[in-house]
Amino acid sequence: MGKKSIRENKNIYQQTRDDLNMTRSMVADATNGILSESRIEKLESGTLNARPEDIMLMAEIYKRPELCNYFCTKECAIGKRYVPKVETIHDLPQIAMELLSNLNALNRDKERLIDITADGKITDDERRDFEEFKKHIHEMSLAIETLKLWADKELD
Repeated sequence: MGKKSIRENKNIYQQTRDDLNMTRSMVADATNGILSESRIEKLESGTLNARPEDIMLMAEIYKRPELCNYFCTKECAIGKRYVPKVETIHDLPQIAMELLSNLNALNRDKERLIDITADGKITDDERRDFEEFKKHIHEMSLAIETLKLWADKELD
């Protein structure tokens, strides 16, 4: 059995493993050696950049799909720009209310969006309204991503 780490400032990957009381050896065994103890140590110490498939394996073994969102929003250049960052996975009723609230906001924006985009151009006087619509889309995307993570975690 491996020894407990006393290192401070653990990254999310090591902290998650420690929270589950798993050793690197246990993780390596659970991945049938795809993630070696050495690779796990390097990922946790930050001496090796993680690959998406590393994170997907850890997320599956740890039953923590939010590791994938973390990786995409913190370590992937494309994800940093396009994936909404989920800070907290709330309980289902709160997620559903956020989703419905965002749907209502988008529904209110619908008519204005039609007016703005009908001519295929966004003029200076339409820009502010379009930016507001863009903000609502981002909030909706975040609510959807949160629901997906909740479902992955709870229904697995």
